[in-house]
Amino acid sequence: MASEAPPFWWEKADWRAYALFPASSIYGFFAGRRMLTARREKVDLPVLCVGNFTVGGTGKTPLAIALARQARAMRLNPGFLSRGHGGSIAEPHLVDREHDSARQVGDEPLLLAEHAPTAITPQRAAAAALLAGQGCDFLIMDDGFQSAQLHMDFALIVVDGRYGIGNGHVLPAGPLRARLEDQVRYATGIVRMGEDRSGEAVVRQAARAGKPIFEASIRPRDADSFAGRRFLAFAGIGHPDKFFRTVSDVGGSVVMSRSFPDHHFYSNDELRELSSTAEAAGLELITTAKDAIRLHNGTAPQELLDRMAVLEIDAVFETASTAERIIAETLSAWRERRLGTQSLQT
Repeated sequence: MASEAPPFWWEKADWRAYALFPASSIYGFFAGRRMLTARREKVDLPVLCVGNFTVGGTGKTPLAIALARQARAMRLNPGFLSRGHGGSIAEPHLVDREHDSARQVGDEPLLLAEHAPTAITPQRAAAAALLAGQGCDFLIMDDGFQSAQLHMDFALIVVDGRYGIGNGHVLPAGPLRARLEDQVRYATGIVRMGEDRSGEAVVRQAARAGKPIFEASIRPRDADSFAGRRFLAFAGIGHPDKFFRTVSDVGGSVVMSRSFPDHHFYSNDELRELSSTAEAAGLELITTAKDAIRLHNGTAPQELLDRMAVLEIDAVFETASTAERIIAETLSAWRERRLGTQSLQT
């Protein structure tokens, strides 16, 4: 998890990264081998994967939601595949927003389920079958790029503009989930999220490999409503500092901040500390939509929930036609795959 990741992962490689190089070499070898040799099951539905090269938050989930909206605008019936990270349910499961909690299914699946049917399980093909049974005709896989379980008709890789690929080393010496060259070969396109340019090196490498490069950014909802307000901002996400900066960008003043591990479930003691500290300093509490959904599904006092501000965000492509292009290319690749399968059968 990114917020639990050592800070040196996101800095220029130093002695710590090089000391862990032997372990990284072993990890990278097996991760790359799995991507190369795994049997990727082909399901009879188009599959669009939204993934990343590294651990940590890059904006995959809001981008997956934006693509689902576009798919629906094109008269498709999208559904989300998710591992359900942070949840306790192990078997394939359709998320029920009315009855499931974040502790059961994870926070991201609950956010996804607000926009389309969502199935959780590490067994991606089983999740695809559940969604097909719900009438879904277009699958969006939130993460799962390195799992190599499903054939992907389009693999869209999100690169954070600020953090890029960190120090460029593979776990545990850095944030890469496998060697970059092993991952790039399976990517269909790259989207750089945000205006920062720390991800320039990986974007150039992907461009040299002939991968299309797209640009996108995060757009806060109701941005004007936060201007001039003073906050204690708290977040348990991959890169909490990005959230704090976004609050400042919309005109809010982050007087105090608290960072927690990604997918963190807050204890009553932590909530009392946050509430009392904010009250003593004359500040409002503000958090992310992911944190809010965990709090609303937990034991947070209703009084805290009622006075807590939530900064919600949307992912927006720089070029309006990009989302439609990605959906169309996914459908085209799926049709070609089906024709190839039918040719082999005849």
